[in-house]
Amino acid sequence: MKNPEVADLLYEIADYLEIKGVDWKPRAYRRAAGAVETLSEDIEQVAERGELKDIPGVGESIASKIAEYLETGHLEYLENLRQEMPGKLRKLMDIEGIGPKTAVKLHRELEICNIDDLQRAAEEGKIRELEGFGKKTEENILENVQMYRSHRERFLLGYMLPTAQKIVDELGKLDVVKRIELAGSIRRRKGTIGDADILVISEDPDEVMDSFVQMGEVDRILSKGDRKSTIVLGNGLQVDLLVIDEKNFGAALMYFTGSKEHNVELRKRAIEHNWKLSEYGLEERDTGEVIAQATEEDIYDKLNLQYIPPELRTNRGEIEAAAQNNLPNLVDWEDIRGDLHVHSNWSEGSHSIEEMVQKAREIGHEYIAICDHTQSLPIAQGLTDEEFQEREEEITEVNERFDDIEVLSGAEVDILPDGSLDLENDTLNDLDITVAAVHSSFKQDEDTMTERVLSAMKHEHVDILGHPTGRLVQERDPYAIDLTRIFEGAEKHGTKLEVNCFPSRLDLRDSDILKARKYDVQFSLGSDAHSIDHLRYLELGLSNARRGWLEKNQIINTQSLSELRNVLGS
Repeated sequence: MKNPEVADLLYEIADYLEIKGVDWKPRAYRRAAGAVETLSEDIEQVAERGELKDIPGVGESIASKIAEYLETGHLEYLENLRQEMPGKLRKLMDIEGIGPKTAVKLHRELEICNIDDLQRAAEEGKIRELEGFGKKTEENILENVQMYRSHRERFLLGYMLPTAQKIVDELGKLDVVKRIELAGSIRRRKGTIGDADILVISEDPDEVMDSFVQMGEVDRILSKGDRKSTIVLGNGLQVDLLVIDEKNFGAALMYFTGSKEHNVELRKRAIEHNWKLSEYGLEERDTGEVIAQATEEDIYDKLNLQYIPPELRTNRGEIEAAAQNNLPNLVDWEDIRGDLHVHSNWSEGSHSIEEMVQKAREIGHEYIAICDHTQSLPIAQGLTDEEFQEREEEITEVNERFDDIEVLSGAEVDILPDGSLDLENDTLNDLDITVAAVHSSFKQDEDTMTERVLSAMKHEHVDILGHPTGRLVQERDPYAIDLTRIFEGAEKHGTKLEVNCFPSRLDLRDSDILKARKYDVQFSLGSDAHSIDHLRYLELGLSNARRGWLEKNQIINTQSLSELRNVLGS
């Protein structure tokens, strides 16, 4: 499946055009790249049907370039752009805070061509000497380079999970496969993963391994054996496949799921009974007699523990809670009735309101909140007050066409640097739901940022605080903010805290949710979808909520439409 490959090429073109100072084309290429990246079917099949131009944002010019690459493996337009660009100049834009203009200036004045050059220049104090930079900017650049280096070997769960699941599904179709499961951090639904582990029970390991290493996604084979094989996919993800005996599959699944810290504590608990716990099972230490090994449930039961869901296996109190029969009754996908943060093509979304609604109906949602960006965010084509009124007419028309789903009229309102909102009160009053979020001035000090956000939370029309920490996974750390005061403010004013489900956000983080749930607050889930294929991210965010120990009654998406309207006051 070449979707990620094609998307990367389009993103690369966008970056080069932006570096060159081209006005509107970079955005067009990025929009097309995003649509290809989240396409639910193989782009080669779309091309074979002659339907590339049906992909949102893909016009005749971009479609011809995609077709050229799929047919030849080369793209002349991109190769010409690469020849115009010095070294690895584009890679500089992977560093938070460095846009195309900054990259060009650093290259022109300091001959910086790659990230190594950038780090060296910052360490030698050369960047601060440039006009418009200074010591603080140089320190920020160095800090962001270090963050980039520390994270680049990990992958975002939301982008890798479908790929790993596809491998599991394909191998699961083999007659010789009796059971197959994902393990490791991907099973625990950690926001980033280093690799993917798959365990399988099979009567014919050779056939399974042959099929595994011959899959279309394989870039190279690191090893192939009768019990374990390792491949690297085209996207760089390493995948290990292990054949496990059926008798000890539960023990192996527990062991390879982890986390390491969780497993250490389980082994300590086993030692208290003079037992030992390994991937082969729970055994008597002296005699080797097997106590439990076939299922995880059996092992937890013998250790006098409730079954601990994979998302909770982090050694953050789950074992103590399980020993007291006090684990949370975690929210499930079946509890979720709608998505409370979705964008349409009125702002930077790829699809119309009706297209988003149709996809939401397929998923089974009872309601969906269209929360387009507001005017102070021109890069996202934010709407003015007048445009929100125009959009309302379309939402009304869509609601009249469907009787099995309700479209809520909402906005993702920008919290301005002074804490005010960038929509008029009359406009906010007409909305069903308002998500307020910070999109600028991320470098404010903690007190200023906290007061800014609290000011917005006090506003009578703000229902939800969107992506509360502002972090971008592996790209931008959370801004300085006192979350204790934010949680107290949410409790006082009734503001819901968003668990943003987009793969690069997952904000609040699971660790933040664990702290927030100690307060009398409620949470909302929003996919932050910008296309129909992004709507599936709601399930990703649900996993993050589960990692934060959330139960059904703590999430407003589990409520019926009438209950939700009552909560929102709409």
